[in-house]
Amino acid sequence: MTQTITVIRGDGIGPEIMAATLHVLDAMKLDLAYEEADAGMVALEKHGDLLPQATLDSIKRNKIALKAPLTTPVGEGFTSINVTLRRIFDLYANVRPAHSFPNTKSRFPSGIDIITVRENTEGAYMSDGQAVSEDGETATLVQKVTHKGSERIVRYAFEMARKIGRKKVTVVHKANIMKSTSGLFLKTARQVAAQYPDIECNEMIVDNTCMQLVMKPEQFDVIVTTNLFGDIISDLCAGLVGGLGLAPGANIGEHGAIFEAVHGSAPDIAGKGIANPCALLLAAGQMLDHLGMPDQAARLRNAIIATLEAKDDLTPDLGGSGTTTSFAEAITRRL
Repeated sequence: MTQTITVIRGDGIGPEIMAATLHVLDAMKLDLAYEEADAGMVALEKHGDLLPQATLDSIKRNKIALKAPLTTPVGEGFTSINVTLRRIFDLYANVRPAHSFPNTKSRFPSGIDIITVRENTEGAYMSDGQAVSEDGETATLVQKVTHKGSERIVRYAFEMARKIGRKKVTVVHKANIMKSTSGLFLKTARQVAAQYPDIECNEMIVDNTCMQLVMKPEQFDVIVTTNLFGDIISDLCAGLVGGLGLAPGANIGEHGAIFEAVHGSAPDIAGKGIANPCALLLAAGQMLDHLGMPDQAARLRNAIIATLEAKDDLTPDLGGSGTTTSFAEAITRRL
């Protein structure tokens, strides 16, 4: 049965890395169909809206989207497109793997295999209740954490760990200071962890987590945490394995999922044909896992790794002289 995917080509380098990714997926002959949709600056110019209703309808209909980087204009009145999509579709689980790859400019060339599971719909990152006093001297925001939101993200992390054979989940918090919000998250996490005796669970304060990730990242397996902490930690993990060019992300809810490259639209290199498509390709691998094609996901990741090992047509950020297109073609040869 053909699976239709909403494809959002995005801004900046987005169309280039999406074309490369679809080229590889087509070579895999997976019986996928693509429904094109606009978002970001392209959508604003074409439709007068950063996130047109037609795009939302497409995602709702297909329940799966593959998204290249989008640009949200800086200025009042423009809400983050990514945050908006997460809210509309209740994509509560943000899943960010960080894996050591060969021949990359990383602090740790091997031994890192960490998945950060970040709560995606609550907490300080959502910036609810923002206000600035009339004199401009005081700013406030409301941070909301619920038992329901905490329970479902922690359960997602443990279920995922069990399903893919992970052995340990680290619950990251700041309950020693943020006793209400982070305290509720930790209390809920303990209740959920007790239901998974087959998986080791440990707790770590967020500042110590960051230090330990830099000093001894191999101790981590799966990390689960709240929204703002997860945003910071997942980028830190990406930095350990070569940067955001190798960092895919999945936003998953009960009724839909969006898979994306988590880096920006890189307008400075847009149109030059040198953008690294790996992050979006790896996100496509996450998508295949989600669609129940783990063997095909592994096939894709293995082809990427083999191409990196061979240093074949790598893009300049990876130390090569290849192009976005030639890199993708090198990967297809190794599928």
